[in-house]
Amino acid sequence: MHIHILGICGTFMGGLAQIAKQLGHKVTGSDQNVYPPMSEELVKLNIDVMSGYDSEHLSSNPDIVLVGNTLSRGNPAIEYMLNQKMHYMSGPEWLYRQVLHDRHVLAVSGTHGKTTTTSMLSWILEYTGLNPSFLIGGVAENFDRSARYTDSKYFVIEADEYDTAFFDKRSKFIHYHPDVLIINNIEYDHADIFHDLAAIRAQFHNLVRMLPENATIVFPLEDKEIDEVISMGCWARLETFSVTNGDWSIFDASKDFRNFSVKSPKKETGFVEWQTIGEHNAMNALAAIVAANNIGISVDSACEALSKFKSVKRRLECIFEVDGIRIFDDFAHHPTAIRKSIQALSSTLDEGRIIAIMEPRSNTMRMGVHSEVLSDAFLDADLVYFFQPNDLNWNIKEHVSQLGDRCQIFKDVDKIAEHVCSNIRTNDQIIIMSNGAFGGIHKKIAERLN
Repeated sequence: MHIHILGICGTFMGGLAQIAKQLGHKVTGSDQNVYPPMSEELVKLNIDVMSGYDSEHLSSNPDIVLVGNTLSRGNPAIEYMLNQKMHYMSGPEWLYRQVLHDRHVLAVSGTHGKTTTTSMLSWILEYTGLNPSFLIGGVAENFDRSARYTDSKYFVIEADEYDTAFFDKRSKFIHYHPDVLIINNIEYDHADIFHDLAAIRAQFHNLVRMLPENATIVFPLEDKEIDEVISMGCWARLETFSVTNGDWSIFDASKDFRNFSVKSPKKETGFVEWQTIGEHNAMNALAAIVAANNIGISVDSACEALSKFKSVKRRLECIFEVDGIRIFDDFAHHPTAIRKSIQALSSTLDEGRIIAIMEPRSNTMRMGVHSEVLSDAFLDADLVYFFQPNDLNWNIKEHVSQLGDRCQIFKDVDKIAEHVCSNIRTNDQIIIMSNGAFGGIHKKIAERLN
């Protein structure tokens, strides 16, 4: 079967392309933005990726067109597809029909930590010999790929609350029908899709009320929004986790959480010693341990696997180091994620400063939804640099006065790089936060420091 994927370079649709290829299908695709790392993964599989969305890309008359959620009416490829009455489907629906319907699905949802937790859970299953299929919204360094199809009955998937397609406005995760569901947290995000937090809560409720009685939901005790969703109606089994309370908990943790112990409801314990930092990542790990335990993986085995976990690209990833100065590439673009990343990095320092550089690039951030709480997210940073794009419709300066002299705002990426490097000190830690390429600022700073 010939499958053409519109939006193939997105992490989810690119993952589908890899799975479809492993299933033996001919796969082609189109995307407006053809860039690494997904473009490199697709090239390795000899998948033909066309730039743009010309109607000619569909002239080969594929058997089915899979439509990514970034495409809408008016797009030339979409209009051609509809006019020609071509067979089309959303990516999530295709994945369920072709793969997930007869698998034991472990899904990871929540506003933050989905990619990292999905990577951890996939690695635990891999390390313990279960050879799972997986689809991750990023490149897990233990696998060096974002998706894989195997003959295992287990499938681990990142369950995104973003909408499915222009013709299906339900969240993607509605299609996955998980047997084990992790909900890491629920906060307001994706303001381009959801009008308010209640709209997001409703989608999570739709997911929860579809789960059978023999399914399990794994979630932290401290999240009031998750509690609200559960209270709206839940028939599945519940397991909670927390740093100190809950059915599962963490104890004897080091300051930076590079070492911590885990305790189960049955008083089983395990010890994790790894290079990943931050309380939020320890919580992600605990969620993965609980989910793995639901399919028979012992606490000790899961902890042993995590001790060999290598993290995920662009999640507090150290990409450069010289004279004690390090540059970290971080995907954080929500105030909560920004704060937790900075706090995690701060916990590792005995000397030196944290220099945070941020690009407001996500749709939610560009809409100014989180502008009033932006300052709070950076309080643990010593120096803060914001990039103010010319087309940003709100003024960053008006919302970060709380940061005082430690904060500067630039409209030019090169000037940020120049200013950072002219004020750098030994042992300073630079954390660059963006969900995009940020004008190559990572390389610009590294070259100057070199």
